[in-house]
Amino acid sequence: MTFHEFETALRGDAPPVGVSRTLRALWHDAKGNWAEAHRLAQEEENATGAWVHAYLHRVEGDPGNAAYWYRRANQPVCSAPLADEWRDLVTALLAR
Repeated sequence: MTFHEFETALRGDAPPVGVSRTLRALWHDAKGNWAEAHRLAQEEENATGAWVHAYLHRVEGDPGNAAYWYRRANQPVCSAPLADEWRDLVTALLAR
């Protein structure tokens, strides 16, 4: 799946079939359902889940909690605009 295909899927009512839990979390975040995005990220107990979890706490406006999750993900704390980080996360996860 390409980034464009994933982005186009935001017009629908459900995330694309077959994408990872973390990509489903990012899909829900883009649709404005932070709670579902957070739930999915929490269920992914690895560095990828921690990275998405960090981003979601930035969205929430909780930089301290975000910093904790960036450390768990072995990622630098992001200071880019949220839309840029969302795009970068989706692109990185689609490449895996």
